[in-house]
Amino acid sequence: MADEDKKKKRSLSDWMSGRNGADALGICVFVVAVILIIINVFVRTFILSGFSLLLMIYVCWRMASRDVEAREVENVVFLDFVSPIVPWFRHPGTAAKELKEYKHLQCPDCGQRVRVPRKKGKLRVTCPKCGTKFEAKS
Repeated sequence: MADEDKKKKRSLSDWMSGRNGADALGICVFVVAVILIIINVFVRTFILSGFSLLLMIYVCWRMASRDVEAREVENVVFLDFVSPIVPWFRHPGTAAKELKEYKHLQCPDCGQRVRVPRKKGKLRVTCPKCGTKFEAKS
């Protein structure tokens, strides 16, 4: 019995090698699909159930995709979009305090985000990534 389980795990592992697997975008879409399924238990609409089924199919397709580079680009774009929002869900009080006390600027050369204190007037900021110096109002 143990050998059979090992063979099944190995065959699944072999099949998944070179494929995308679960990433942040896939997990987020899966969670949205599950939430829609739970809502559909009470609402019972064909459109909602169809949409949640399509989302589940999309998640499975992303996980089984062999075009790892394209799925990685999609995931990076998703993470760039979501990264400013995530702190508000994890620690809303800290995020509000951060927004009140600091201003976030972007380096004109490399695009690095730089945090400067608010209400200090005109500041000369040095980018920690590329060393570019630029002036900004805080």
